[in-house]
Amino acid sequence: MAPLHQYDYILAAGLIFAFLDAWNIGANDVANSWATSVSSRSVTYIQAMFLASILEFAGAVGVGARVADTIRTKVLDIEQFEANPAMLMLGMACAITASSLYLTVCTKIGLPVSTTHTIMGGVIGMGVATVGTEGVVWAEFDKGINGGVVQVFLAWIIAPGLSGAFGAIVFTITKYGVLVRSNPVMKGLITVPFYFGMTSSLVVMLLIWKGGSIKTGLNGAGEAGLIVGVGAAVALIIAVFLVPWLYRVIIKDDWQLRWYNIPQGPLLLRRPEPPVQPEGHTGGIKDYYEGHLTKEELNALRAGGAHTQDEEATPTGETKEVSKDVSDADSNRQAGVLAGANGQPVRAAERSDDKSPTLGLVGERPEGPWNSGPVLKWRLRWVFLRGVDQDIHKQQNRSNALAGDLDEIHSHVPHYDNRAEYLYSFLQIMTACVTSFAHGANDVANAIAPLATIYDIWKTGALAGSKSPVPVWILVYGGAAISLGCWTYGYHIMRNLGNRLTLHSPSRGFSMELGAVTTIILATQLSTLPLLTPSPMISC
Repeated sequence: MAPLHQYDYILAAGLIFAFLDAWNIGANDVANSWATSVSSRSVTYIQAMFLASILEFAGAVGVGARVADTIRTKVLDIEQFEANPAMLMLGMACAITASSLYLTVCTKIGLPVSTTHTIMGGVIGMGVATVGTEGVVWAEFDKGINGGVVQVFLAWIIAPGLSGAFGAIVFTITKYGVLVRSNPVMKGLITVPFYFGMTSSLVVMLLIWKGGSIKTGLNGAGEAGLIVGVGAAVALIIAVFLVPWLYRVIIKDDWQLRWYNIPQGPLLLRRPEPPVQPEGHTGGIKDYYEGHLTKEELNALRAGGAHTQDEEATPTGETKEVSKDVSDADSNRQAGVLAGANGQPVRAAERSDDKSPTLGLVGERPEGPWNSGPVLKWRLRWVFLRGVDQDIHKQQNRSNALAGDLDEIHSHVPHYDNRAEYLYSFLQIMTACVTSFAHGANDVANAIAPLATIYDIWKTGALAGSKSPVPVWILVYGGAAISLGCWTYGYHIMRNLGNRLTLHSPSRGFSMELGAVTTIILATQLSTLPLLTPSPMISC
């Protein structure tokens, strides 16, 4: 049949609101992949955004089509629309419009919501409004849980339970096998290759288990051999090259080594003892518990009368602690007043640091008219860099009515050997990358599934059927919007998660992300569940 050019406006609306929906997915859901890594200081915020943009796009384009097919054809009985395909076209446009507008509101006010269930609700509501409840595939009993809306409802229960269980298992093994043992660094060095290999095997599972257009032609023992083989190969490479480098940096305190020395592998073990660090040298292993007190330290500080720390940003990015007597600070808080830097009471609404702390990439607006050269350059920086010009750690560490007393909450969390935590920062970066890739594969469907249906009907004038492939350009379109969303506005949701939920460190964050990515991969590839991404990470 001929294209339905009389409905060009529906296609245009679908393109616009699908992009907005995907942008909100990036801005809202990206925190679930990277909030733990940024909060634990394994990566900086701008590094996380670079990696997230690339990996979300790669996951969306590489393996995003399969889940898109689930949302597009297995929730509605599209045969109900055979007599009037344009009605389905209009209905999908309405669903994506409602989803994108709702997500925009939630993202603006800082609510981490399920983008999957948002579009699912829109599609279900559209189906009920157009053809009635019989137009919705509530369940396909001959397919078990892999058909109909029931699979989404089950995901509400299965996803948090699975991810929480996986995360607990990984951290329990890490805690009692490494962190609380004597000499945890040496024991941690033994586990690093194993964890790298296991994570690599998960990536292979994602790619070969009906992963988009990637076809290996293997099945059964062949697939199992490939999964195990890749994991073993990666573990061997890590053991040969990364472990010697970590040994020199952590055990021998070789401050002269850099990341580009990793390929030297075993040769690093033959290096002479490192010289004494020159005075004023910066670098080395960062303190992953910086700014967080143990219960004993916090009690001693509060009992000693020199409490009420207030952090102020300095031009160098360091923090300045302003102390005030406990009784005075408590009485000021009761009156809605906080202590200022000069010791004078200042109301919270009038504090100079009420603005979100930034890294200084954008800077202050220069003087002059709006069309002057300096102002235009500043506006360009504001558009492209404002999203990554955010000091997430300071924003997360701000107490609020919902978060409560963060110092008290964090003081109950045990502090482990900082050098052992450094080992797991590398693992956390890898698991965060895999989680981001899997997230792009799973969540791009939320935006492009309705758009793919709209485009198919507009192009052919008929229902495309359940086996019609999702065009690559639509996957690229959705993946680009997700990447743009996380780059420009991902910080807004990320600062509401992370350390405001619990104290993060690399070992904890790695366990959370490995549990979450395992759940996401199983949901995406084994059960075709369109998973709500916030649940796995928060449950872990």
